[in-house]
Amino acid sequence: MAPALQGLLTIVIGISVCIGYFLGSNLLLDTLFPPRGPRAGRNINIANMVRPWLFLFPAMFALGLYLAYPVVETLRLSLTERVPGGGYVWAGFDNYIQMANEPKFWEAIINNMLWLLVVPGLATVFGLLAAQLTDRIKWGNIAKSIIFMPMAISFVGASVIWKLVYDARPAGQEQIGILNAIVVALGGQPETWLTIPFWNNFFLMAVLVWIQTGFAMVILSAALRGIPEETIEAAIVDGANPMQIFFKIKVPQIKGTIMVVWTTITIIVLKIFDIVFAMTNGQWGTQVLANYMYAKLFVARDWGVGSASAIVIMVLVLPILVWNVRNARKEMN
Repeated sequence: MAPALQGLLTIVIGISVCIGYFLGSNLLLDTLFPPRGPRAGRNINIANMVRPWLFLFPAMFALGLYLAYPVVETLRLSLTERVPGGGYVWAGFDNYIQMANEPKFWEAIINNMLWLLVVPGLATVFGLLAAQLTDRIKWGNIAKSIIFMPMAISFVGASVIWKLVYDARPAGQEQIGILNAIVVALGGQPETWLTIPFWNNFFLMAVLVWIQTGFAMVILSAALRGIPEETIEAAIVDGANPMQIFFKIKVPQIKGTIMVVWTTITIIVLKIFDIVFAMTNGQWGTQVLANYMYAKLFVARDWGVGSASAIVIMVLVLPILVWNVRNARKEMN
């Protein structure tokens, strides 16, 4: 069957199931609580109380199956040890203790903290500057499109692009990596950038900053346009210069949106995997938590420690996620 026909068939089946569920739910309620007879009023009230739960059930079932169950199962695996033959035995916190004794785990923790310090701040600042500057030029929409374009590229695709940027050939050969080409043109020697301890982490971070700047720009641009013009006009009348208007008038009024953007990028950073896996696979001191989890689960086949590292990632992400949702609700209100 052709892919286009398969897609169309999937859509038709999905819509049919939704309509069937909707009609079936109403029919079930009318059968159990008939809206007629001496108890019509009571039945209608009960049906109105039950109906929202029936409509919520598919979403709740999907969330339970694809979100709640994996969390519970991962927690269970993190507290057990796999034995030969495919069985599991209770291990308590042994997996967490083993994980804490591994240098690679602490390397991943330190690198994740470094990513948290650099990437959300830089991406938010660059996005805010791009939003402000592109709103002041005639071809601002074209500039925004160019800046936003990396968002359309997958993390792996972006990693391949930047790996070519950092590519290194032996001295004397033509450099296809643009960074080494510039260095050689200026009289320097080519460097294998991704193997330089400590600094290679920043070369990886540049990829995520490049991608997320467009996201930050779009959100913050909408927030800047939502600032009342009267406020800015009053500041101009009072003699404020452009820098004062930006930092003392505009930024305070979109502070909530800035925090939402910052926390959203922070959550992405805590779960970062694709870029590190595609560019270094955690070698040369670039290990991060998600890549450490992958290595334990699917390379070392150590389900206990791998699941324990997944729980650590969840514990780190959850408070920021809750705080982000609360801020988003405040912004909506």
